[in-house]
Amino acid sequence: MMFQAILFPVFVQVALTFGLLIWMGARRGGDVRGGKVDLTKVGLREPGWPARTTQVANAFSNQFELPMLFFVLVAFLMIMRHADVIFVVLAWVFVFTRLVHAAVFVTSNKVAQRGQAFGVGALVLIVMWGLFAVEILTGT
Repeated sequence: MMFQAILFPVFVQVALTFGLLIWMGARRGGDVRGGKVDLTKVGLREPGWPARTTQVANAFSNQFELPMLFFVLVAFLMIMRHADVIFVVLAWVFVFTRLVHAAVFVTSNKVAQRGQAFGVGALVLIVMWGLFAVEILTGT
């Protein structure tokens, strides 16, 4: 069982999420102080944030989509005592794709590159869930 090893990529994913949260908050605070937004519009989630701030906010928001399935799987792996070296390696690959996805999102925002990183991450997560399901259902 590799409790610490499976948690390291989780901690990196969490750090990415918090980093984007802090960055988004700083950008939004600066936009508000600079008079760049109409608070009555953005307060109702209508468009109104500058493009760069929206880009960072969208990268942050995306961390609550696919990564949620990753967090749930890691919890199950630990509870069921199935976190082995294969899952640790795949967890690192998944988190690496999330880092690449976020980096593209907040820099060039090239949708094709972002989509490739997302797709590889999704595929890795599907493989992880598939392996876990097989192990649990077959008792291996």
